[in-house]
Amino acid sequence: MHQSRKNFIVFNFFSWYIRYILKKDFAAYGFNHFEVKAQKAVLLLANHFSWWDGFIMFQLNRLVFKKEFHVLVTEEEYKKHWFLKYLGAFAAEGKGKDVLETLLSAGKLLDDPANLVLLFPQGKLYPVYSDSIAFEKGVMQAVNASKKEFQIVFAASLISYAERKPKMQTYLANWEAEEYMSLQLLKSEYNKHYDQAVKDQSRMPV
Repeated sequence: MHQSRKNFIVFNFFSWYIRYILKKDFAAYGFNHFEVKAQKAVLLLANHFSWWDGFIMFQLNRLVFKKEFHVLVTEEEYKKHWFLKYLGAFAAEGKGKDVLETLLSAGKLLDDPANLVLLFPQGKLYPVYSDSIAFEKGVMQAVNASKKEFQIVFAASLISYAERKPKMQTYLANWEAEEYMSLQLLKSEYNKHYDQAVKDQSRMPV
């Protein structure tokens, strides 16, 4: 397993740099506010359509959740972008057994209220306006490896190009898990949120 690393100099620099490039490259970035449960870890489930996604969620954590940021990335991304490991990224090393161990580690992180774990259920990039957000089975492996006492938050980020610089909006929703949670249920509930986000986005002024 490729683990995250701590280096406060690198972390602080890229925290500043991410704020800078978001301000520089976007006309606006917005999100709705909602209640964060300080006594619980956060499992943040987000759609994945661009290079920006992890950075946007990193910034969102800084502004809203204010927890220790962890994100599961692919081994290719982990190796290609050296700085990600200093921002909370971790990855499976190869395939097979290590993938399962990495997902189990993600679940254990959710037992600590200080943590936020970001997962992209799709597992890879998809078009921004997809008909449905796919969920890989690894999501439930991480969930089942935990004590299931965390807060589940759905994040649907959408982008518009009404001017030269795009506008980004993230729609957040807390989901109260039912006693029995399955991958299909989680996918269904997330997609309800995603569909509503698309409708809300279409009503936003350009």
